Amino acid sequence: MSITGPDGPPRDVPARPGPVRGLRLAPFRGLRYVPERVGSLAAVTSPPYDVVVRPDGQRHLETADPYNVVRLILPEGPTAEEQHRGAARTLAAWRENGVLAADPRPAVYVYEQLDGHHLQRGVIGALRLTPPSEGVVLPHEDVMPGPVAERADLMRATGANLEPLLLTYRDGEPTAHVIDRTAAGTRPLIATTTEDGVRHRLWALTDPADLATVRTDLAGHQAMIADGHHRWATYLRLQAAHPPDTAWDFGLVLLVDSARHPLRVRAIHRVLPRLPLEAALTAARDVFRVRTLEGPLDRALGALAEAAAAGNAFLLAGDGFHLLDQPRPERLAAAVPRERPERWRRLDAAVLHHLLLDQVWRVPDAPDHIRYIHDAAAAVEVARRHGGTAVLLHPVREQVVLELARAGEMMPRKSTSFGPKPASGLVMRGLDLG
Repeated sequence: MSITGPDGPPRDVPARPGPVRGLRLAPFRGLRYVPERVGSLAAVTSPPYDVVVRPDGQRHLETADPYNVVRLILPEGPTAEEQHRGAARTLAAWRENGVLAADPRPAVYVYEQLDGHHLQRGVIGALRLTPPSEGVVLPHEDVMPGPVAERADLMRATGANLEPLLLTYRDGEPTAHVIDRTAAGTRPLIATTTEDGVRHRLWALTDPADLATVRTDLAGHQAMIADGHHRWATYLRLQAAHPPDTAWDFGLVLLVDSARHPLRVRAIHRVLPRLPLEAALTAARDVFRVRTLEGPLDRALGALAEAAAAGNAFLLAGDGFHLLDQPRPERLAAAVPRERPERWRRLDAAVLHHLLLDQVWRVPDAPDHIRYIHDAAAAVEVARRHGGTAVLLHPVREQVVLELARAGEMMPRKSTSFGPKPASGLVMRGLDLG
């Protein structure tokens, strides 16, 4: 069915149907870098916008290639409005100059990542957006309104989905067969290795029979958001702001069958740049047992893992490493909301935010006071640089996340980091293209 693009003529994109009972993945014309116009495909990619450590990581990516996608997903400018306008101008210029070009035919893309011995394969497509009440896509974390508004402004200005979300589902054998057959017997559109050593390959599925197999199989599944809660909330916000039957009814996602390709689950750490480590330790001693640990970081993280197996534990770092464990039960009971289920009340992130951040340290819930960093070493370095405190967490098990999601219980925001995450810049979706 032909429908209207964001600001242009009719496009061939499925219309908004009635209630959806499963995943509906549509092909789209991928917007991709033209290899001859860039230094290398590896040099124009980036981690997802919220994983880039700013400003150092951002500057590193910007200097890797003048066309690095970080200039679109993290644009610079004196104001937020000018940043978003600048990203829109940059995207339009790159398309006009042939740096980016749309594939000639709509496709669902097979995407493979190989990180050491860890192989992950999935499909990238335009997913029909559904409200939480339909239970098709399950979030597991709360979101912050600021990042949702910021991503919405950027997406609206560029008229594009610049990077895919990561969703997981389970036991899609027909789709897995199509994916593996494509990866084994077809030459990829893209094959590159990024500087972190991860190999990326991308294929386009355009055969009607293959597309029908994937569409039919996924229609019987639900998915959980592994990475990209703020962007999913952004998709829904923008869909609600537009009339039905437009390209805004769909969002760019990567779907991975976690039964076949289990994802890694890592913690997301906190850096408190305005809280000196000694002050944090002094206040925490009233609630936790505090022990100083010997480095290096890997050894300290090992001690954290052992302590976390027995209960809530945190590793404080900056000038040295210090383990917090064995919290006072009465303080836990008083701080963590009692209306929540017990498994939620035991989450490290829940204890961190409700007990340590809110009551013990009284750290405001604001970007100037709390930074979220995925890499432990980077978090420690940022804390040292600012004379602050890094709070390192142990990862939550995937099964706990899934059980809470199915029960409709939202974890504290930035509780988990699933991966490998899709590299940004390999394939984008221009909403004017469908």
